[in-house]
Amino acid sequence: MKDLILYVHGRFGSAGESRHYEGLFPGCEVVGLDYSGSYPWEVGPWIRRAVEKRGLPYRSVSIAANSIGAYYCLHAGVDGLIKKAFFISPIVDMEGLITGLMERHGVSEEELERRGSITLPGGETLSHRYLRFVREHPISWNVPTHILYGGRDEMTPRKAIEAFAAAHGAELTIYPEGEHWFHTPEQMRFLDEWIIKSAGGQASAAGKGADNEDSRL
Repeated sequence: MKDLILYVHGRFGSAGESRHYEGLFPGCEVVGLDYSGSYPWEVGPWIRRAVEKRGLPYRSVSIAANSIGAYYCLHAGVDGLIKKAFFISPIVDMEGLITGLMERHGVSEEELERRGSITLPGGETLSHRYLRFVREHPISWNVPTHILYGGRDEMTPRKAIEAFAAAHGAELTIYPEGEHWFHTPEQMRFLDEWIIKSAGGQASAAGKGADNEDSRL
């Protein structure tokens, strides 16, 4: 009986990215989740149902998630249902991300509450409901977790990822030359080798790194 790896993509990504990870988890089947929705209260429960349903024929279920996909997993209530988690550039401080956007664009919390949502010039939407959800639902996570973080990640401050890893007993690997979006051949080679090492396997990373799709936040 095989183990299952469910891959959860980031924003603008797709379930098809899971093909890149096939072979990096020895003895496992890798399946991408093509979820819909943009909010943790939508996507989180959907991920939990997917874990419960898809995991039935397998010996165990683990998750590999990218960027905001990892954040959705943190709100999926899958503690006790999955064996391990492999997070690539996870968003772990959503409140800081939202308030940082507000500050850069001169949006006060009072204005956001009054208007409900505000679309920024770059197309990003600020939502007061989202900010309230983040504050009312602090992360509770009790899953053995491996994290890969790029030293040049512009979405999550290093102190935030280090605090999350310490608070949740996660194994943190920092690649100084990495960005939030791992995409160059060198970055992808490091990512592949990190997965192989973290998964405890002997798979080969040769030839990987050129076929990844856009998996940014």
